[in-house]
Amino acid sequence: MLDSATTSPTIRGMFIGGAWVPAARTFDDLNPSDNSLYARIPDGSPADVRRAIEAAAAAFPAWAETPFHVRSHHMLKIADVWEKRAPDFVAAAVQEGGGWFGKGMFEAGYVSEVFRSAAAMCYHAIGEVLPSEHGKFSTATRWPLGVVSVISPWNMPGILTARGFATALAVGNTIVLKPSEDTPYSGGLFFAEVLEEAGIPAGVFNVVTCSRESVAAVGDEMIENPTVKAISFTGSTAVGRHIAAKAGAHLKKACVELGGKDSLIILEDADLEHAAKAANFGSFMHQGQVCMSTEKILVHEKVYAPFMQKFLARAAKLKTGHTNDKSNVIGPLVNTRQALRVKALIDDAVAQGATVELGGKCWDNFVEPTVLTNVTPSMNIWHDETFGPVVIVQAFRSEDEAIALNNDTEYGLTAAIMTADEPRALRMAGRLETGMVHVNCQNINDEPHVPFGGVKASGVGRYGGRWSLDAFTELRWITLDRGGRHFPPVF
Repeated sequence: MLDSATTSPTIRGMFIGGAWVPAARTFDDLNPSDNSLYARIPDGSPADVRRAIEAAAAAFPAWAETPFHVRSHHMLKIADVWEKRAPDFVAAAVQEGGGWFGKGMFEAGYVSEVFRSAAAMCYHAIGEVLPSEHGKFSTATRWPLGVVSVISPWNMPGILTARGFATALAVGNTIVLKPSEDTPYSGGLFFAEVLEEAGIPAGVFNVVTCSRESVAAVGDEMIENPTVKAISFTGSTAVGRHIAAKAGAHLKKACVELGGKDSLIILEDADLEHAAKAANFGSFMHQGQVCMSTEKILVHEKVYAPFMQKFLARAAKLKTGHTNDKSNVIGPLVNTRQALRVKALIDDAVAQGATVELGGKCWDNFVEPTVLTNVTPSMNIWHDETFGPVVIVQAFRSEDEAIALNNDTEYGLTAAIMTADEPRALRMAGRLETGMVHVNCQNINDEPHVPFGGVKASGVGRYGGRWSLDAFTELRWITLDRGGRHFPPVF
């Protein structure tokens, strides 16, 4: 709950079994704009995770048997409470997460729709009737799994936390959530406050927070505990590989949405004014700290010069600074460690001959919007996900070359194509090694009901709409024999 005088949260503990539970110790949650103390957060342990899992397991039978329309009403109530408390979330996202005020407003509005979309899932078909050669009434039906562990990221703590558990909750699973140590309130304890106010039964939704030092042990318990039936994770590819490997060893479902090195392809017939505006948003929104951020802009050589003129002029207008000033569209990176990492990628590229067309200045946790050219595959920034306000611009001569440049990465999350020729764009979309392609828009796109996810090192599984059912339900083949099945006489 937020203290209205200071906009700092009042932390009541972790949320386990419908109660606020203190931890043995706390850790400091910092405002990345100035590294001041935002809150002191419970530093949970594996024992706390076990208690949360036990509470979720105890609540599962009743929640799974709750009529579908009642669960739907719960989801709608969550959406209503969230909307009422949207200003509180925005304040938290700005101060704790370092986000621009406009980004926080967008995120707050989106989250309520995630829960309304989940409510609709309660009314979807939960199975099929199949033909039977023996005259049986043969069905394939979906059933909730049980306890689902959710590990959510810091960059979009509202949207990506909600997406990680809303459908799983709506279809009858119970949840244990561990938010990022960088946004433990806006991505975790704030959700507990909302779901408590919405009247979700005790134990159905639980939150355990922990520090960076505790995250390995806490995370392993969330994955390896035998009561947990599935893992929902959004975050870095390195951590996602670890989680998927552990889940696979225990034969558990895992839906993992990971990083990207996403390209925006601008063909020679593109509307360059629109392309420049889209590229500016896709590259620099939330300091480029979005898995879908535009990290490479690939421009046909015939329009390279006029595009760059328009793009650089737009990007130069973006102000960088403390998020307490709403005119600073570019806030800090989430922590000093990430800021130093992005600076190192810029420095490595420049040392090897890359040209800084715009920006390049770094201080404290801030990195100016930076545009690099003359980047080669030998430079780390060509292959590594930057997760900062830095974009590469590269010219190409042919459609085949653009596709090859896009596919030259281990990632495969999104791609975007700017062109007046939609049939051409659709042909290209079939050759791009990504889970999503957007024509005449930039890379950052999502809606609650679409199949969101990537290929290659960008993840396994899909979030959104009916596609979430694959991740968070199990299929059961159930038949009714009506006398049509005959057995050999010897039996």
